[in-house]
Amino acid sequence: MKRPPLVLGAVAFLVIVLASQCLFYVQETQRGLVLQLGEPTLPVREPGLHFKLPFLQRVVLLEKRIQFFIIPKTYSLTSDLKTFEIDNYACWRITDPLTFVRTLRTESVATERLRAIVYSQLRAAIGSKELKEVVYTKRKEIMEEVLTKSRLQAAVYGVTIIDVRIKRTDLPNRTAIFDRMNAERKKMANKYRYEGESENRRIRSEAERDRDIILAEASRKSLLIRGEAEAEAMRIFSEAIASSPVFYEFAKSLDLYRKALTKNTRLLLSKDDPLLRFLRP
Repeated sequence: MKRPPLVLGAVAFLVIVLASQCLFYVQETQRGLVLQLGEPTLPVREPGLHFKLPFLQRVVLLEKRIQFFIIPKTYSLTSDLKTFEIDNYACWRITDPLTFVRTLRTESVATERLRAIVYSQLRAAIGSKELKEVVYTKRKEIMEEVLTKSRLQAAVYGVTIIDVRIKRTDLPNRTAIFDRMNAERKKMANKYRYEGESENRRIRSEAERDRDIILAEASRKSLLIRGEAEAEAMRIFSEAIASSPVFYEFAKSLDLYRKALTKNTRLLLSKDDPLLRFLRP
């Protein structure tokens, strides 16, 4: 007895549906993880054809190959307050599928989580360095630091970050940079000018103080020497007077004559005037 074609078609359809629910194929670039009610139940499946319970279990196919993501261009600030644009990328791979599925579930969620981790570590590393260190002197050390810390954070998700690299660094608006650099240079110039003026005032003040001290000391010594000289002159003068008072009186009189009896000078004196005693025969 022949079965109706409709029955055969229905049976064939059921067989295909059942086979699609029981069989799954894992490619060479993938690993399969069987989930039962959302939780991993079977070991990770390697490439090939495998079986699972229909309807109760489902398969998550995870990429075995290295994946990468790009962090869009963002602004970063260095320790010397220099702002520049930076974009970078990172390579990663799923190393623990069970942990990966339990924590992140999908590769798109993993990409966003890893992008946030790498971005935060990169900003932290750049923020502790100067611009010249980021651009060329310590770029390799910065990448190693970011890779080490990012890899440590990503390990809890069953993921290994293989590499982190800066693609390009650019200065932002160059006009704004020039204006800021110009303002910084003017600020530094004003600072140096103020420090120079302060130093100039200090040096002048010290020089004037030293000058006043030297002049006061010189004046003191001058008065002392002059006083001693005048005292010595008075002593010599007193000794001279004491030794020959008549001669002193004669010399003083001559000096008086020289000053008083100038040309065309007339004096009316009596013949007994003491002023004329040395002129009498």
